[in-house]
Amino acid sequence: MSDDQYSEDGDRSLSPTSSVSSSSTIDKAPKTDSKAFYTQIPNALYTGENGIEEDEEARREKDENEKFEKALAEDALKKKIEEKINIDTLNLLKQAFEEADEDGSGELDLDEFKVLLKSKLKLEGTKEQQIDALFYKIDYSSDGLITWDEFCTYMQLEYAEKEDSYRRLKDVSFQLPARIETTPHRDTVLKITDASDGTILACSQDGTVSFWNGNLDLKRVRSIVPNDPAMKPKQKWITDMVLMPQFNKIIVVTGDREIQFYELSSFEPYCQISGLETVPLKIDYCGTGPDECLILYGDSIGCINILSIENTGECLRLWKKMPKVEGIATVGIEAVAGGGMTKFIRWKVHGDWVQEVKYYDEIGQVISCSNHSQTALVIGCTSGSTNVDQQLKDTKDSNTLVDNSSKGKNKTNTAYAVPKERLPSDQHVFRVYKGVKTFAFSKDKNTLVTGGMDRIVRMWNPYVPAKPTGMLRGHNAPIFYLFVSEEDDRIFSISTDKCVKVWDIQDQNCLVTVRPKSHKIRGDLQSCYYSAPNKCLVVATDQISLLAIKSRPILQAEIVLTHRDPVHTARYNPQFKQIITCSAASTVKLWDFESGNPIFDFSNAHGDAAITCLCFDNTGRRCITGARDGCLKIWNYNNGHCLRVLMKESGNDEICSCAYIEMNKNRKLLDVNTEIEIRPQRYVVSVGWDHRVNIYSDDQDDDDVRHTIDPQPPWQDDLENGHKEDILSVAFCPPNLLATSSYDGEVIVWNMVSGHIFCHLFAPVPKGYKDQSLDGDLSINKLLFLRSRAYKKDAASLIAGGPRGYLHFWNVFHGGSLYAQFTGTKHTGAMVTAMELYKNDTILFTADSVGFIYCWNVEGYCAKSKATDSPELITYWRGHVESITNIDVIEEHKMMISSSLDCTVRLWTIEGHYVGTLGQPDPWDVFNPNTFQHPMVPYDVLVDPKSLPSHPVIAGKLNLEEVLHGDKKKDKVEEKIPPAPVYGEQTSYFVDDATIAEQIKQKPFNKGTGKRVRHERMKARQMKIDRDGPSEYRLLQTFPLVETPDIKPPEISGHNDDPFNFYDD
Repeated sequence: MSDDQYSEDGDRSLSPTSSVSSSSTIDKAPKTDSKAFYTQIPNALYTGENGIEEDEEARREKDENEKFEKALAEDALKKKIEEKINIDTLNLLKQAFEEADEDGSGELDLDEFKVLLKSKLKLEGTKEQQIDALFYKIDYSSDGLITWDEFCTYMQLEYAEKEDSYRRLKDVSFQLPARIETTPHRDTVLKITDASDGTILACSQDGTVSFWNGNLDLKRVRSIVPNDPAMKPKQKWITDMVLMPQFNKIIVVTGDREIQFYELSSFEPYCQISGLETVPLKIDYCGTGPDECLILYGDSIGCINILSIENTGECLRLWKKMPKVEGIATVGIEAVAGGGMTKFIRWKVHGDWVQEVKYYDEIGQVISCSNHSQTALVIGCTSGSTNVDQQLKDTKDSNTLVDNSSKGKNKTNTAYAVPKERLPSDQHVFRVYKGVKTFAFSKDKNTLVTGGMDRIVRMWNPYVPAKPTGMLRGHNAPIFYLFVSEEDDRIFSISTDKCVKVWDIQDQNCLVTVRPKSHKIRGDLQSCYYSAPNKCLVVATDQISLLAIKSRPILQAEIVLTHRDPVHTARYNPQFKQIITCSAASTVKLWDFESGNPIFDFSNAHGDAAITCLCFDNTGRRCITGARDGCLKIWNYNNGHCLRVLMKESGNDEICSCAYIEMNKNRKLLDVNTEIEIRPQRYVVSVGWDHRVNIYSDDQDDDDVRHTIDPQPPWQDDLENGHKEDILSVAFCPPNLLATSSYDGEVIVWNMVSGHIFCHLFAPVPKGYKDQSLDGDLSINKLLFLRSRAYKKDAASLIAGGPRGYLHFWNVFHGGSLYAQFTGTKHTGAMVTAMELYKNDTILFTADSVGFIYCWNVEGYCAKSKATDSPELITYWRGHVESITNIDVIEEHKMMISSSLDCTVRLWTIEGHYVGTLGQPDPWDVFNPNTFQHPMVPYDVLVDPKSLPSHPVIAGKLNLEEVLHGDKKKDKVEEKIPPAPVYGEQTSYFVDDATIAEQIKQKPFNKGTGKRVRHERMKARQMKIDRDGPSEYRLLQTFPLVETPDIKPPEISGHNDDPFNFYDD
């Protein structure tokens, strides 16, 4: 078989599409054509026990049932019902769907749907709740019936969005163009590597070694070759370099057949091994024990030479005491091969010179490659297994030479120089057309990757050399470098034309391609290296370049993020027990509330526009999102299907808030003329930067099949007397009150039936208030109706979160009156950003722009008259480090969720106990408090300075002098210092010496996680790499230096009689 045919077969048999589960192929089917999901089974004849041909339909049904039962056995461990449905079971569901339709209408109600799934999927009784949820997801129109086409459409869209979501998780990108710096090397760069601290080292052929940091800033340059002319009689030709981190050494091999050791800190020559049989081309080092190591090198005749050293430290010290040759202690290879602490082995492995060699201690094998096709890559052992024939031959030779001591001595000394061949059982040989130039291996992924002159990246099972598991095509030039990133499941490949590709290991597809036109790297490739600590590719040409991978900042390494971008809203859906979150990147994610696990997500919901608001319809089966593009979209969010778009024909400005309103839902009205029942009226109301209240009809029973819906004509009162600034919030109170608030601090209450203004509300300036910000101080970000007292004319029924960071309780009757006004935050300049009511309007939760959440007791507050004091503050805590955008209370579980601009959505108990962050690796169980993160707090909140309580001793003192001597000055000048805010309750304790001694004996400090200590230790490492832009040092303004003028020498006086007075007066 030719190589091309062989490659095609291997690629075809192990292509990514063949490894994908059968359920994922549903998205290839048309959206609504049910015939595409039905496949006719070939006819077959079957003869029964009596020799009579049985009915063909019975035979087909029997085969289908067997196939169906087999599929059920394979999917028995799956949890979700949707995951039990694949392309194999869909045909049977099609037939069963028709059989379950008892009335022949082509539609199934909930009871018929339950019977269908229970009978065909053999579900237990505990799955009935999931069947109901699946039915409601498909029946987004809430008409109580579903068709086969609706069922197929739902499954298709769900799997299509899941595939897109899976691809988004695999996204990778580079910071382009690459950072390019001038290299100090005057010769070819042979090797690039990195140290444990992330320092990048580059070694050139002339012995120059340069040190770079993670941002490619040159730290220092050293030379291996001595600068002293007396010690440098001739120029050394360096062929390769490797670090020896255990002993702080650097090892180089030269064209003079030497292995040289240098001190890594000072680059002083330490010792060398000379007299090698061949020229070493590639070298590798591996520490196999506390004081043991292996040094391997491949030479120009295809041999792998292995030097095993025991008591490495002592051995190196003995070599350093040897006589010096050209200024460096030298030991011959004969002495090394015959030493008591060393063992030298030569294996004849390849038919051409060795391109790369590497020892992997986790498998105890040596991997090497060459351009020879028959020995392209070889995985072999270091010492080899026992060969009885070879041992007998060596014994016979030793007996023959026992009387000839001189010959015996020569035999011993030259035995190391004769290369031996491994047994077939001691090695695996991979034969590749045109050989292998580079390779990479991963033990965790059980993957070996090779590349060479044929431009194909091959993936192998390291234990199966006969055939590759995958072939990655796409390069147009020979492969120059490969690296397997185990952490990210990626393969990095670079070809000689400087084309960089990143491949996914599981799917075996290309994730990103970066060509020279994008990264701007010029010149011929000399060396490449992927630095895992710095997450970047370092490329050496006639310059040195760094191609960094875009990733989140190192400061967020321990912070769990829900989205990659700020989260603008998050809501809980009690219908499906899910949490829906929306981000500034127009991404919508669904999460399981009970565990915190991700369920589903879809992106580009509004293109590139950020989603700003979210609400559900009256059934909870659809969600409405508003964005900065000025349009609303109605979704079946369980599969990412956009049902309708609500927008104006022109002038679509940013939408800030939206609400779903159902009027007359508790009334049954009859038309006088036709005596037809009038159903409730449903609307979607949006407000934003257009200063108008936009109302869209959501009547699903009409004949309007348009995908894009226009708003109703605006109210005349809105055009004449409405808001003059951007509207930020909207709230509805049944049956007909609507409230809106704007950026200038105005609140307008509307009558939804007539469209007239009910009242205008303006909050007075609090006494002693000083403006804290130049912009946005008057904005009201949230409104809430106290529905339990909405139409009590003597009670406050509307809460406004603002302006000036104050909470205002309003009575909306009789033109509106202010019942209470108090500060809603404990931080100067902070604004109230979110509010939510709990327990029949008795508990009020508020959140501010600093990230604090407050819990107020408003039971009976302003229920009959005005109040001068603020309500009782039950508790408060800090939930985020940036502004909180939304909070939602889950009353049935006594929990709440909060979303923030810090890209996180977190779950709390109403007492403020931290449950977890959506996106964390460990799920929680809302029914088991032991799975909560409490008593821990989020890491970013823990280390943020604003989360720390103020110390009452030093509060208000400006400098060290006031802290030390403030009490002495207190007697002279009495100053009234306002009490400092204290975050959280503080309790004073008295602990005696006996208690302290007892606690020290118990050593409780060994049980803590010590996150604050770890944060302090990580500070230096966190600040080491910053790829977001230039540092402060680079932004410093520079000025040219003025040359210092020459100093005029003093004139020496010749007539002065004083011998010590040389200068004129």
